[in-house]
Amino acid sequence: MTTILTATSEYSVETRNGLWMKAADAEKVTGWALKPEGMCRDDLCVPLPPGAVSGGEVDVAAFWRRLGGPAVANKDGDVWALGTPADERNAQLQGLEAPDFALPDIDGKERRLSELRGKKVFLATWASW
Repeated sequence: MTTILTATSEYSVETRNGLWMKAADAEKVTGWALKPEGMCRDDLCVPLPPGAVSGGEVDVAAFWRRLGGPAVANKDGDVWALGTPADERNAQLQGLEAPDFALPDIDGKERRLSELRGKKVFLATWASW
C-alpha cells in the first residue's frame, strides 16, 4: 500500500513502479477520471503524456506533473505528496487581502498596512529559528 497526501486528504492505494495505479484509484485520489481523451473532470480533459496509460492503469505522477503540480515521494516510494498546481495556488491568492497590522518604520513612526491599501507593498520578514 502506498500513502498519497493531497491538499485535502490522505489515501492508501495499491501502486506499482512509482505511482502507477488502477484508473478507479486515480480518480479517487485526484478527482479526475480516465477517458479516451485523457484525464477528465467534468467537461475539462487533459491529454496524458505518451506512455502514461497502460492496461487500465494510469501513471498519476506523470499526469499530475502535466497539470503543473509537484509530485514527490519519500526515499522508499511508499509515501507520495501531490501538491497543488501553481496556477491554482495563484488564483486562490489573487482574492486574498492581508490582515491589517502596525509596525514602526525606520524612523520609529508607527505605520499601518491599511495606509498603503491600493499601492504595491513589498514586505520582507525574517526569523532566527
